[in-house]
Amino acid sequence: MTVKQQPSIKDIDHLLRRGVAQVEKEPDLRRLLLEGNKGEPLRVKLGVDPTHYDLTIGHAVVFRKLRQFQRLGHKAVVVIGDWTARLGDPSGREEARKPLTEEQVNANAKTYLDQFFRIVDRGQTEVRRQSEWFDKFTLGDAIKLLGYKTVAQMLERDDFSKRYKGGIEIYLAEFMYPLLQGYDSVALRADVEIGGTDQTFNLLVGRELQPTFGQPSQQILTVNLIVGLDGVKKMGKSLDNYIAITAPANDMFGKLMSLPDHAMRTYYEALTDVDEAELDEFDRKMVEGSLNPRDVKLRMAREIVTEFHNEAAAQEAQESFIRQFSERKLPTDIPDYHLSADKNVVELIVEAKLAASNNKARELIKQGGVSLFPKGEAGTSIRIADPEFVVPAEDGAILKVGKRQYIRIKQEQ
Repeated sequence: MTVKQQPSIKDIDHLLRRGVAQVEKEPDLRRLLLEGNKGEPLRVKLGVDPTHYDLTIGHAVVFRKLRQFQRLGHKAVVVIGDWTARLGDPSGREEARKPLTEEQVNANAKTYLDQFFRIVDRGQTEVRRQSEWFDKFTLGDAIKLLGYKTVAQMLERDDFSKRYKGGIEIYLAEFMYPLLQGYDSVALRADVEIGGTDQTFNLLVGRELQPTFGQPSQQILTVNLIVGLDGVKKMGKSLDNYIAITAPANDMFGKLMSLPDHAMRTYYEALTDVDEAELDEFDRKMVEGSLNPRDVKLRMAREIVTEFHNEAAAQEAQESFIRQFSERKLPTDIPDYHLSADKNVVELIVEAKLAASNNKARELIKQGGVSLFPKGEAGTSIRIADPEFVVPAEDGAILKVGKRQYIRIKQEQ
């Protein structure tokens, strides 16, 4: 990774504006970036929630921003929230989150960091755990920390406010979470903290706490959260509108091509380095009708797949997509599925992991999303409309589920 020790105004503008929702006291952060921090790199903090084990490209938005700080010569400081995971973080949620065991936290943190370091430079990153300082906390320390905030101030946080107004219980332990996350900034002497817009309240708590411990207030930068593939709701696994960071290139490319046109600009800004002037030109030409949105989306998908894989994989994924959807050809990399006897289509879909449950499989069938290619050739498909349909164990037959999932039947003797 090339590191720029003396950033230009353009570098700083890109860091502070590209995909950014808000910078608290932007002139102060801009001055630190331009003039330096007494000869030392800024310590840019990111709190890691170890309840995740399979990350989405939505998580990558903040990772890429952290990488931008690194490229200007600054240090990423990643905090594993092993203590707060035991309390439950209600961020963006309308119910309490169940606490995790130490084993669950460690397993999730390892998987998280493996994916995190696909994007962020490991050599410019310091990884810490909350237990380093909170294991030493006494009851007196905890009560003193609680004394820095009132209940009324805590209820200003959006998710707490909604639960309180809706009559949904809020546990006292949950009020500790923003204070514990804020104290992390004290323990690490953070200069900057970054996160999604759903973390603004917690980030500000850290900024408010630091002066009481004799430290300068950290700078705050929040990034815009991208919508999921439905183009409406925040990307999340529970809504099944996500793309995993670890998704194969072809699968990632195909899902990106299903994104509604109106969401393309935010994906470009959050997940690519395509220049703003070029994005403006795309918008102008699409409005006047001289540029097909499909071509803009192909470019977007290629740029993003390159980010998570490489240029060759992205080019191959694009060619596969065009061959499959424009030329109506079947993919060339359909996985084999061994079948010893005829099987009910719903059972087959679930066993082959093409749907998460029988109900989801039936829903796909009802929506016309399941087809059989008895001869294993394009143009020979039969749409399956009956959930009681029995798939014959015929060698070479292809079952298509949804827009991008296929299996090729291999008959077991």
